[in-house]
Amino acid sequence: MDDRPGTALATLEGDFDLVPADFVFFVSFVVQLHHIDLGGDGHPPMIVLHGLLGSSRNWLSAGRELARNFHVLAPDARNHGKSPHAPEATYPAMVEDVLGWMDGQGLARATLVGHSMGGKTAMLLACRHPERVERLVVVDIAPKDYSWAAHRGEFAAMHELDLASLTSRNEAELRFESRVPNLGVRKFLATNLQRGDDGAWRWQINLPVLTEALPVLEKNSLQPADRFAGPTLFVLGGRSRYAESGDHALIRQHFPAAQIQVIPDSGHNPHMDQREEFVRAVTGG
Repeated sequence: MDDRPGTALATLEGDFDLVPADFVFFVSFVVQLHHIDLGGDGHPPMIVLHGLLGSSRNWLSAGRELARNFHVLAPDARNHGKSPHAPEATYPAMVEDVLGWMDGQGLARATLVGHSMGGKTAMLLACRHPERVERLVVVDIAPKDYSWAAHRGEFAAMHELDLASLTSRNEAELRFESRVPNLGVRKFLATNLQRGDDGAWRWQINLPVLTEALPVLEKNSLQPADRFAGPTLFVLGGRSRYAESGDHALIRQHFPAAQIQVIPDSGHNPHMDQREEFVRAVTGG
């Protein structure tokens, strides 16, 4: 039995003369994504994809402002928010989830906005399925490999948290402090805690699968030949280290029509740190 995350083992049965009897293959299952509608019905559709350990809730404020110009829909990625858990956490799987969700919503094309992990998903979808993307907006991420020690500390803090003795999210934030010095990040991690009807705390994210998949999710989602020639905007935080000036040439290798806009006073979350300027950048207002 293969225990790699993200694969479901299946065997071929039936009259397949050209297939060895012991042949096995791996099937990825499309997840039916939960989403929230942030308004703007009647405007052109816009899909916003959140980052790692986030959810559609991260787009409530910016999404409602974007809804002046777009019909804004925010799905939760698999293993995040209210979407189902699955054993696979890869970019191709998340792309298929979004495509299946678009089909279910009757969306042939849409403006696609993706932040961080969501940006990697959006980039891959645009390159492999350009007919589905009206315009691509990538938020503070570049098409390259990453490896952040801070991510390991954050995941370690979540695993070390004793849920059985936990009384509140505030208490969780205090317990995270030794591993996660940034208060904003501690609060962000705690948003993934959910209290059940029985009073017990649990992780809303699929923590074991995401932990094992972290090295995969940090990798570049694109192959060297991947390209999207359509309208593209990269919105980068001037105080962020996720995408820097040295990455601009790499961005244009994959996205030759890319415009790159840096918001100087923003960190990794321009849609939160400098929401008004972010919305202006995306809408051209």
